[in-house]
Amino acid sequence: MSELTLFLIRVAYLAILWIFVLSAISVIRSDMFGARVPEAARGAANRSRKQPKAAKPPTRRRGAPTHVLVTEGANSGERADLDRAPILIGRGNDAAIRLDDDYVSTRHARIAASGDQWFVEDLGSTNGTYIGSVRITQPTTISLGTQVRIGKTILELRK
Repeated sequence: MSELTLFLIRVAYLAILWIFVLSAISVIRSDMFGARVPEAARGAANRSRKQPKAAKPPTRRRGAPTHVLVTEGANSGERADLDRAPILIGRGNDAAIRLDDDYVSTRHARIAASGDQWFVEDLGSTNGTYIGSVRITQPTTISLGTQVRIGKTILELRK
């Protein structure tokens, strides 16, 4: 082989190696800090929050849960009102309940309503979402006081 061919093979090998290293760094960065939101999308989200709502929020029946509360873990005491459902839980910046837990994914779980019932759904997290000691694999009904464990954090529906 000529020297030019060997040189081109070395350069191509180094280029492929650097592409692999940079893609690995990109994946790690997005897992740690979440996905970037374009500036235009941030502005639209802020405008939509500032606009008054024309529709009246649905009335809740007496005894229905009103918020999700972190009862145990690093973020103990943090809460999210259920009138803003569905509620995203995770380490990402877009999460309604942002957990500082190494065992929590960026977009870990979601709590949503269907009629008068509330459901918790795992969003394909690595370490899973548990109700009691049972790992859930599909949307599961939860009620007042049901403990939902995500990583080392426990959440409950409360009035």
